[in-house]
Amino acid sequence: MENPVLVEATRGNEVESRHRGAVSVVDAEGASVLAIGDVECRVFPRSAVKALQALPLVEGGFAEKLRLSDAEIALACASHSGQAEHVATAASVLRKAGQPPGCLECGSHWPLNEEAARSLAASGQQPSALHNNCSGKHAGFVCLACGLGVDPQGYVRPEHPVQQAVRAALEDLTGASHAPEARGTDGCSIPTYAVPLPSLAFAFAKFGSGLGISKGCVRAAERIRHAVAKHPLMVAGTGRFDTLVMERFGERVFVKTGAEGVHCAALPELGYGVALKCDDGAKRGAEAVMAGVIARFLKLDENDRRFLEGFVRKPISNWNGIRVGEVRPTEALAE
Repeated sequence: MENPVLVEATRGNEVESRHRGAVSVVDAEGASVLAIGDVECRVFPRSAVKALQALPLVEGGFAEKLRLSDAEIALACASHSGQAEHVATAASVLRKAGQPPGCLECGSHWPLNEEAARSLAASGQQPSALHNNCSGKHAGFVCLACGLGVDPQGYVRPEHPVQQAVRAALEDLTGASHAPEARGTDGCSIPTYAVPLPSLAFAFAKFGSGLGISKGCVRAAERIRHAVAKHPLMVAGTGRFDTLVMERFGERVFVKTGAEGVHCAALPELGYGVALKCDDGAKRGAEAVMAGVIARFLKLDENDRRFLEGFVRKPISNWNGIRVGEVRPTEALAE
């Protein structure tokens, strides 16, 4: 089954690019609310499930024991931009766990935020693992290892108790098997598991509503959602989609990007979970689709609708600031 074109980019009077994809919206009982495209095709959610991966840390009481702040919990769910506050917060988490930055096994890369990268380069420094967009998640994994009373070394391996706890949490929420044959390796070296979009949407419906999960998991999910709504900058960074949307809507929307055009969300007041994938892996397409889905289901005032419309239908300008086209939804998404 070929997925429909959900978003297209124009130049002049012509369509220059097309983003095909699939979208699944599911309620907390597992019933499909919306299905567009081949939703049963398995996808690697990658970073979109970081908040779910943080559940064992919070539910196990280890975040409370280490007195992790809301900002630090939010960073555990982040694909951050490597700005100064992100780096400092990741370092703070490790200090509370009594572990050095060198224990992080995510690798290093230059900050995603251009200003932060330029500042680091101008200072003559090289990026460390703390600048990795996944350093908050990995710092959380180190805390989980310490809480479980196991050596953090090797926490990225599938057989390590940390990843076993994370895998169990993901299986419980998605209802989908996370068996070795579905496993790949993420960019930050942890396991990632391919599952159908409705399974991901179901997980976020439960994460947002608290239905169908244990009382301990309900409390952990609430704590994470509150932390992220309070510190949305920690989850992404200045000017980025996830941060801007959660700054706007607070706890009404939890949204998290993954790699390769995956995006997931929870709409707690509706009890809905959202999971989508752009076939070409384009972030531009995935963000437009996610904004359109949120606008479709959430009760909005006119200002909120205009805010989301800025992502659904986005002008394309050249280097001289001249508008040359737009990103826009197709009928397949608008319907």
